[in-house]
Order: sequence, then C-alpha cells, then structure tokens
Amino acid sequence: MRTVVAFVEHQGSALKRSGLEVLGAARAAGGEVVPVLAGPDSLAAAATLAGTPIALTGGFYSPDGLAADLAAIARDKGATAFLTSATSTGRDVAPRVAALLGSTIFTDCIGLKEEGAELLVRRPWLAGKVVATLRSKAPVLCATLRRNTFPPAEQKGGGKVEERPLTAGKTLLQGVEAKAGGKLDVSEAPVVVSGGRGLKEAGHFHLVEELAAAFGNAAVGASRAVVDAGWRPHAEQVGQTGKTVSPQLYVAVGISGAIQHLAGMKTSKVIVAINKDKDAPIFKLADYGIVGDAFEVLPALTAAVKAVKAEG
Repeated sequence: MRTVVAFVEHQGSALKRSGLEVLGAARAAGGEVVPVLAGPDSLAAAATLAGTPIALTGGFYSPDGLAADLAAIARDKGATAFLTSATSTGRDVAPRVAALLGSTIFTDCIGLKEEGAELLVRRPWLAGKVVATLRSKAPVLCATLRRNTFPPAEQKGGGKVEERPLTAGKTLLQGVEAKAGGKLDVSEAPVVVSGGRGLKEAGHFHLVEELAAAFGNAAVGASRAVVDAGWRPHAEQVGQTGKTVSPQLYVAVGISGAIQHLAGMKTSKVIVAINKDKDAPIFKLADYGIVGDAFEVLPALTAAVKAVKAEG
C-alpha cells in the first residue's frame, strides 16, 4: 500500500492553507497519509487532524535538522512519497529530504497521477509551454506542490498525535518578524491584481491598489519590467524570475503577456486582461479580455466591485 508523508505547515495552532492543500493532495493520491508538523504549537495544530499525525516539538526551526527528521519518518513509515508545499520553507527543506533519501526533487508540481502502484507528478516545463508527467525511479518520490492548485483537505480532529523531538541542526531560526502592513503575499492570495508598463509610471499604481482593496482578499502584483524600473518591490513580481501564482482570479492590467510573465500565472483559475492593444499576447491566455484604456477601465471596475460587495 502507498504511504505518503506530508509535511504540513502551520502558524500558531492553525494550519496554513498551503499545508491543507498538501494534505488534500496526499489524501486524494490514495493510501496511508502521515501528516507531519514541526515547531512551536505543532502539538495543538496536529490535534486538529484525524489519523495519526506526528508533531516534531521543541527548539527552533533548523532546515537541516528538520530535513533529517522528515527523512527519518519517511524511512520509519516505509513511505513511497514525500510531499510538501512550494513555500519558502518547503523549498528550503524538500531538496534536503530528497538528498537524504537518495531521491531527486520534483518542484512546483500542479498535479498527481496514479498509475498502478506508482505515483506520478505533473509539472510545467519550458516556462510553462508544456506540462510534463514524470515518474521517479527512486524508492521515495519527493515533490513540492504549487500553492492554490490543489483543493485543501477538511480539518477533522480526533487523531492520536505522536510527539517526537525536533532535531537541532547547524542553522537555527530564532525568530520571525511580521511584514509591515500585513499585506497578502501574491503567491498565497486568492485574487491577484497585477500591473505592467501600460500604467506608464509608478504613481498610477494606486489604481491597481484600489481595485485590490475593493476585492478585500487581493494582493498587488507586478511585471518584471515594472520591478526593474523600481516602481514596485521585487516581492510583488510575478513571472519566471519572480513568484509563481495560481489564484482563483488574476487581473492583468497593462501587461502585454511576455512568456516570462505567463509562466508565473498561467495556472490561475480565471484570468482577466485589460490592455488597449487588442493584439497583446495576454489575450490569447485570458478567459476575459477588456480592450480599453486602463485609466478608464480600472476606476469603473473598482466601483463595480465595491457595489457588488455592498450588496452582499
């Protein structure tokens, strides 16, 4: 029987959506699922799950220490797969786990597929031009999963939590300071409103910010050209050299649709493009396209969103 070890991230005693997505993907793959949580409050967070989750407690986060623990659990459980989210922590730990298990790492996967007793992964290749289906020849398949791509698992408590000590590694994270303003990260937000060079100058980005604020659950994104020009911080960059996003709704404003940008957002559930150039490549990918001046369209769209929110 297939056994999947799923590293589930949490914040305080609450599970992160990215962690629930990994758990949902692991359960959908079939077989036994072993959720693993680590760090402060991992016991409380693990108690919200059914089954036999493992809580690694004590000490601070250490990438090499945590990787050693996850690899040991995979061996103990006879795991055939190890899954985690493609978050900064997941990308930090997963390659180390794969190395310790003598495996390779499949990153930013957007699908899992059963083929007999094997578990295969699907991930974008060539800047998103194709989607490859891949299998691992190693005993344990190791993969990170793209956020906002898999349905999150339901939380059902009542499980019997197994507590293990967290290994102290060579590097220790002793604290985390919250980002000023508490803005949503583009890679986690359900709605992303991105602006490009079509906005003409940094000062016009207030139109994008106002539309994002009207949604209430949206993050502001930007194209590489905008970030390179110094209009927006790199943390907002969407694309091959920025962040990969898969929100429920992606609104591209004044973005022509270079392949590097499309690679970072083409798996969005619904894509709306606003551009005055009717031949802009972004329209080939968009579900809905508005050919018009962003300086006229955005205020009207913002007002419409606010009106719908007021009615609801």
